[in-house]
Amino acid sequence: MAQQHLEPTDATAGAATADALAGYLRAQATEFLRALRQHRENGGAAAGGSEASVDAARALRRSARRISASLHTFRPLLDPDWSERIRPELAWLSGTLALEHAYEARLERLLLALHRLSGAMLPVQSGGAAAASRAAGAAPAGAASGNPGTPTPDRGNLTVGAAKAGALLDRQLTLARTRAHSTALQALGSSRFHAVADNIAVLASEVPLSQTAATTPLLPLAAAAEDRLDDAVTALPLVTAGHPYNAEALVHGLSPDPSPHPQDAPWHQVRLLLRLHRYAREVLHNAEIADVRLLAAGEALDRHRDASEAAAAAAQAARTPRIAPATAYALGVLHADQRHEVEAARFAFQRAWQKETVSTP
Repeated sequence: MAQQHLEPTDATAGAATADALAGYLRAQATEFLRALRQHRENGGAAAGGSEASVDAARALRRSARRISASLHTFRPLLDPDWSERIRPELAWLSGTLALEHAYEARLERLLLALHRLSGAMLPVQSGGAAAASRAAGAAPAGAASGNPGTPTPDRGNLTVGAAKAGALLDRQLTLARTRAHSTALQALGSSRFHAVADNIAVLASEVPLSQTAATTPLLPLAAAAEDRLDDAVTALPLVTAGHPYNAEALVHGLSPDPSPHPQDAPWHQVRLLLRLHRYAREVLHNAEIADVRLLAAGEALDRHRDASEAAAAAAQAARTPRIAPATAYALGVLHADQRHEVEAARFAFQRAWQKETVSTP
């Protein structure tokens, strides 16, 4: 595959200097402070997950990721002591705020998959299961002819176990989500977070640049970020991923080892490097650049991450002591289904990555 290196599409990108980086960081810091104000005005995390509060938390994570990524990619232009001190704190904040949404999305994904695989409405209606049934367009209990919990002849074991598997996942992931919510509440009220917010407030008006920043161009640093991405993608088995249903993602699927799937780590790393590359392009152009190829590749890697983590959650639930064989069987089918989703996401990434770049400002 021919590598497509980052090239400036206009004179501004080619001549980007410390001023462009400083302007970008100030803009992201301002967005962070605006999102923080909105979060507090809407009652923060204690608002019971209101839409405005969720949007504000998402904006906080978005700005924190971009600031942290810029500090990483353009390290030579920034005061090293300040940069190395604030970057881990931004990663901590972004990761902490992301957990609650991640558990909620994972539960919905798994319940919808159970609904699709069982071919019948699951009678579980507590918490996220009810939402999943509504999202899938399922009829309310009793609305369909016959008992919705009655197993169909060809999917007997799966349908019998699917309801209990859904209830088990609902309990486990709702508990995890509740704990993540409490953790986010504690984090946003901690002195650690207030220190981060104070640093971002200073950043909104003054960017601590290094002594050599004025003479250090941005383009070579952004190109280095792209090279790291290209190297990581080259190391992926794209030839295998170019064939649908190659079962590569299912290798080691029955391993008793509860650790993360060994084949997923390189793909997760590519996802992070792709994000760094996208943000570096934003700094060069002082604006978000909609690159259709990069966006499609990023979406495929997001699906890969979601399916991988959902499969791990199904496997973890299957290790629950003393569950019924039918429940374990349903969770095993669910795990295999999500590993196939992993494989499909790899195939989608391969197709997106090898397309020609199409950018729109």
